[in-house]
Amino acid sequence: MNKVKQQFSIKDLENLSGIKAHTIRIWEKRYQIFTPNRTETNIRFYSLDELQKLLNISFLNSYGYKISRVADYSEFDLNKLVKQVYSEKTNAVFSINVLKVAMFNFDAVLFNATYNELAKSKNFSQIFLQVYLPFLREIGMLWQTSAIKPIHEHFISYLIFQKLIENISLIQNEKQVVDHEKTVVLFLPENELHEISLMFINYQLISKGYRTIYFGSSVPFNDLVEMHKFYDTVHFVSYFTILPYADDLEAYLSNFEKTILRGSASKLYISGQQSKNIVSQYPSICTFDTIEDLIRSI
Repeated sequence: MNKVKQQFSIKDLENLSGIKAHTIRIWEKRYQIFTPNRTETNIRFYSLDELQKLLNISFLNSYGYKISRVADYSEFDLNKLVKQVYSEKTNAVFSINVLKVAMFNFDAVLFNATYNELAKSKNFSQIFLQVYLPFLREIGMLWQTSAIKPIHEHFISYLIFQKLIENISLIQNEKQVVDHEKTVVLFLPENELHEISLMFINYQLISKGYRTIYFGSSVPFNDLVEMHKFYDTVHFVSYFTILPYADDLEAYLSNFEKTILRGSASKLYISGQQSKNIVSQYPSICTFDTIEDLIRSI
């Protein structure tokens, strides 16, 4: 039996489209863009097709198309107009909307078709930075507001994970190490499992010819201490999404500076949401607002 989510509340539509629930109600009343069903308690609910229609309207609206112009379009004409507007400049926004539909339908075929379409005009780094990374930020917020379930996030994250593995494998076969002086060790702190951004940093560094040692998620601190014994200088790279928690950050970094970095030329480079909570300055620890800034600094 197909148990893919087929019904959405108006709050779901607001969270997924970025259009306020109040505006959706006005559009619904004034332009009859939807004919929602109602529960026994008279609460509106919307179909997957209606969600797709709103995502298309939201996309067009963000590029100057007024609702009064597109409200009466048939599904065929609306999709046709979206394809006309879809271009090198706008396809990131459109693709994020398509990925939302793929996520709700658990549709790996649609995910891959979207990737293949993007790959016609973008390299993998551009796809990740312009589409996947903003999309992951969006679904993180949607998960926090209960607009999606953890299984949706797991499904779509694993598909992106697969693309990272594929592209890392390709570039490892193509690229030769050109910087033999730097040893870059990539890791996540213990119990931190959000690995996708760190994997992309690894991809970028390999593409630039750096020698990387990838440890991945949840690396015990003592293992990093042992790793440092093998090399005089190590460029540690990490991405703090959730951990260490804000209250534990200073203690973690102080210990890292004192136990691993002090007395050497080694450094720790950090990005991610939690890095914004770092207050103290450490001589050998650098924080960055974006992945691009971090990569440029190594």
